[in-house]
Amino acid sequence: MASGLARSRGRRRKKRARSHVVEVSLGVAAFAVGAVAIAWPLSRSASVPAHMAAAPTPMASPAGELTVASVDTGKKAPTKRDEKEAEKKASGPSKYTDTKAEAYFRSRWNDKTAKRIKDIRTTGGYLRIYTNLPESAGNSKAAITLCKRGLEYLAERGEPNPVVFVQSRFGENGNPVLANILGPDDDDCRVTHPKPK
Repeated sequence: MASGLARSRGRRRKKRARSHVVEVSLGVAAFAVGAVAIAWPLSRSASVPAHMAAAPTPMASPAGELTVASVDTGKKAPTKRDEKEAEKKASGPSKYTDTKAEAYFRSRWNDKTAKRIKDIRTTGGYLRIYTNLPESAGNSKAAITLCKRGLEYLAERGEPNPVVFVQSRFGENGNPVLANILGPDDDDCRVTHPKPK
């Protein structure tokens, strides 16, 4: 009987040892699955989904100012057609922008009238000042003031035949002229219209 009892105890020990091995194996497997679940997304951080944007890295400029690059919001980059449309509307700087004239205007005047300027272009020897003024602002105080300032700019540059156009914001008729100087014989920035016959 004693030998039968010893055998049954030995079997119990083997069963306990086997169940302990199974428990440890299951624990290790669960840990491995958890580690993969955490590490997998981290290892794929280089390919961020389109609906998520990574924050830009701030960078210090040589002047010590902090600059931050813009975050891609999923909007597509402007096409050449978009750029041509913005150029046509003259609602901001373009490849035709006269940077010297812009710097001159910015350094000389900082008032409500100056803030009306959206772009200044020199094309074909003409100074064109594009504004946010409506088409109905022809010969307005702001348009006349900007025209005189354009004339002053051209005089300082030594332009013998000054031509200045102050133009409205883009509308159904493009950018209509609100005030102008048409050469050395023109001394009034007012736009004149031919008398009907």
